[in-house]
Amino acid sequence: MVRHIVMFKLKEFPMEEEKQSKMQEIKTRLESLKDKIDVLRFIHVDFNINPAEKWDIILTTEMNTLEDVNTYSNHPEHVAVAKDIIGPAKIDRACVDYQF
Repeated sequence: MVRHIVMFKLKEFPMEEEKQSKMQEIKTRLESLKDKIDVLRFIHVDFNINPAEKWDIILTTEMNTLEDVNTYSNHPEHVAVAKDIIGPAKIDRACVDYQF
């Protein structure tokens, strides 16, 4: 199994409520991919509660193989969320994939 973890830093928003709303939208849209991409075994989005740290959102997914990670990453449903929902809101991203 491969665990694919992605962390996102979001841009500044005029109001904290706007940022929280965008974070919830990202969570909802990403987690909905479980029913749309068959290689996904697990997907969960969490929010960082430590304001001293850089990252706002952490995405944890699990798939059988690294090839499945590639399939997930290039799936049209994932690409749409990444491009249309996350892309305009993020300023940085970090990723790690590891076997477990």
